[in-house]
Amino acid sequence: MFNLCSAGLVAVLAAKESQAALYHINTRADDDSGLPESFVSFSIELSSFVDYAGNLRHTPNAFSYNLLRNLGNLMGSKPYVRVGGNTQDYALYNASLKEAINGTYDPNKSKDYPTTIYIWGLGAVGAAGWETLERTAALACKALSNDNLDAWEYGYQRNNYPNSAQGPTRPRGWSARDVADEWLNGTRGINKQIQKHCPELADFGFMAPSYDDRVSNLNATQAWGYGLDKYGSVRLYSVHNYIDGATSPAVTLQGTLVNHSRTIRDVDEQVAEYKRTMSTNKAVTNHATPHLLGETNSLYFQNYRVSTFYLLFPTTQNLLYHRALNYTRLQQYQAFQPIDTNKTSKGTKAPYYGSIGVAAALGDLTKSSVSVSPIPMLSDQEAAYAIFERGNLKRLMVINMHRYNTTKDGAGTEPLPNPPGRMNRGFSFAARNLARDVSIREQRLMTNGSDAITGVTFDEWSYNWELDNGKPVRLDNIATGETFRSKQGVITVMVPDSSATLLHLEQDGGGGS
Repeated sequence: MFNLCSAGLVAVLAAKESQAALYHINTRADDDSGLPESFVSFSIELSSFVDYAGNLRHTPNAFSYNLLRNLGNLMGSKPYVRVGGNTQDYALYNASLKEAINGTYDPNKSKDYPTTIYIWGLGAVGAAGWETLERTAALACKALSNDNLDAWEYGYQRNNYPNSAQGPTRPRGWSARDVADEWLNGTRGINKQIQKHCPELADFGFMAPSYDDRVSNLNATQAWGYGLDKYGSVRLYSVHNYIDGATSPAVTLQGTLVNHSRTIRDVDEQVAEYKRTMSTNKAVTNHATPHLLGETNSLYFQNYRVSTFYLLFPTTQNLLYHRALNYTRLQQYQAFQPIDTNKTSKGTKAPYYGSIGVAAALGDLTKSSVSVSPIPMLSDQEAAYAIFERGNLKRLMVINMHRYNTTKDGAGTEPLPNPPGRMNRGFSFAARNLARDVSIREQRLMTNGSDAITGVTFDEWSYNWELDNGKPVRLDNIATGETFRSKQGVITVMVPDSSATLLHLEQDGGGGS
């Protein structure tokens, strides 16, 4: 067996090397994945939507639009944006407001967002919210009548209503039957308003249940069992996923956020609950409702070091493994900060680069069906995925999550005077039935280390706000355009710790026999 690697990059970066472990992969896969357009998408808290969007007529937030456009150029369609979150249920309408939103923070309830909000919204918490719904239906119809609606969402994480950290809004004995009955009553009211003001939007349907369906009480299977979707109005089965909580005991970066087994466990649990929900005898459709993550991030309750490069890996892992299980879309929080605040600076965060890498790996989703297959690895700090188009192997994403820090305590601020050498790990993939050796083109997700806050690039491209307001800028101090060939059906690549590489098989047809 001959192993061929990209020697140019190795000479520059490698202080230490490991021998390449050999993994076997297929060059063909079942092509039943469909076209998950805009798979890489986003979720924005309602109270922050004005900051992200700006004013369409006068001062749109060009930074946000540039970042969305970058992903659209790779995927063939721009990301969807789900506007909602906890604050959607606290929003009340005030017709006399001169500003777009007026929010009051109560640190005893939440330090992250206002809990007293005046704007418009599909308020689900109480009677005042229902009045807001009726008064703003016509306004919502007008705003969403230009081919920019995907689905409606009614209520946010209603399983938490009896014990919300912001204050309970339902009695302690509130049951799954109550959840289903209230949802059916509310969506009937919404549909009535839609039929009155914009009947052309009546067929878009809802996303639900809009919470983590694995909860022990009021979970989705129970709510579906009591007929939540008995009228078939749920068009998208939308759940929320966070790897853990920032304040939960024993949460660590290496053991929690960038742990491959932990990612698989969380996602597999949700898929099992989804299958149970779809199999309930009260389900009225004869096919499974498309499955998506309506909201996801690494941690809930104040994201931990959200700006460091290390948090690129949970994003990359999350996206690729969910796609491997045929999720339709992932809508992520925290990929960029749209404005300067007293807590954080405007800019492109590391998870955005993970989104860019995955969008490049999946390719144009409007033209070809794309499926993803995880490749079992030897370490929880390593992951690899095979990407197929029309059943043919086209690309490999290799992710090396072993930690490499160059700053004191990994804080990303004070450089170490003598940083350690960066391990360069070898990965070999034996492609079954590879008709002939192929040319491999590399695109790398790189920066100085896992603790880096700036300097992140994908294939030498930067999308930082400081350079050109989020538009792609080619840097000239980073190696790019690397190519090599497989040898006797084996593809070998060296990947530095705390980095990832996307390998493109250049042979037409993906090299399958």
